[in-house]
Amino acid sequence: MITFYPGPSKVYPQVARYMQEAFEEGVLSINHRSAECMAITKSAIQLLHEKLNIPPDYSIYFVSSATEAWEIIAQSLTSKSSTHFYNGAFGEKWADYSSKIVKNVDRISFAVEEIPSVNLSLNAAVEVLCLTQNETSNGTQIRDLSTFRKTFSESIIAVDVTSSLGGIELDWHNGDVWFASVQKCLGLPAGMGIMICSPKALQKAEQINDRKYYNSLLFMQENFAKNQTHYTPNVLSIYLLNKVLSDISNISEISRKIKKQAKDWYNFFNDNDKFGLNCLVQNIDIQSDTVIAIQGTTEQIKAIKERTKIAGITLGNGYGTWKNTTFRIANFPAIEAFEISKLKEILY
Repeated sequence: MITFYPGPSKVYPQVARYMQEAFEEGVLSINHRSAECMAITKSAIQLLHEKLNIPPDYSIYFVSSATEAWEIIAQSLTSKSSTHFYNGAFGEKWADYSSKIVKNVDRISFAVEEIPSVNLSLNAAVEVLCLTQNETSNGTQIRDLSTFRKTFSESIIAVDVTSSLGGIELDWHNGDVWFASVQKCLGLPAGMGIMICSPKALQKAEQINDRKYYNSLLFMQENFAKNQTHYTPNVLSIYLLNKVLSDISNISEISRKIKKQAKDWYNFFNDNDKFGLNCLVQNIDIQSDTVIAIQGTTEQIKAIKERTKIAGITLGNGYGTWKNTTFRIANFPAIEAFEISKLKEILY
């Protein structure tokens, strides 16, 4: 089976071998407070810094999922209010979840084809600014976060990079909290999230001093300072992450490859009008590099998905409003060139 589903998506082929090695080495049975587990955790964190160019003073944590990061941000980094910029379902879901914990949640939505504008008048009022860098539901992304950083220099900026972490290079200094899950651009099975925090975020956590929950950020920091986790983790996921990170190139090289592939995909559909299909997002400045959303009639989309299924290829379903009139193509690093060629042949 070849999968282009945008998460969970294809895992790196070598993961099968690493899972067998984990079993043979006894990793699946080790205590999560053991020296062996702490060594694996320490190595994985060091490799994340090295391969993703994460600044050395930014702290990295393993959590259960990207969704848990929503909770941690709301509990440990928000005292009064959070402001959410979004143009799709996942950004909206983040705001919905935050509203269950945070007293005041402000929502600023923008159109799918729109580049989000920064409202300068909000500068003093924003405590925590929540951005979805890559909106998986509609195939859009915010390419440049520097304007937000300059405008909201005093705010905590939290960024959902679930569909881009490990796929494209990110400017870490433009955000204070970054989070994702491993089942997309990192090419691993679902089951773990990664959260990355700036020194400024930890200072904010100390000011709020939330210690009521098992996943309070200060409690997490105390544990990770010892290369331990705040809960019994998915040790296999940490082990696999460590192994895969040892294999892959630096994110700068991966990012160049992914962006070229994205451009090729958009050109493929734009240059073949006979398909009767078009890119859901026409504004090239906000088209996602990692999730390609393609639009057609309900009949066209159904026929294409049936044809690819027969060929052993899984496409991503449309989401929300576009459930029946779009399909999505994952453009993740683990997907190989021959798989892309095969899908293009079937589509053509």
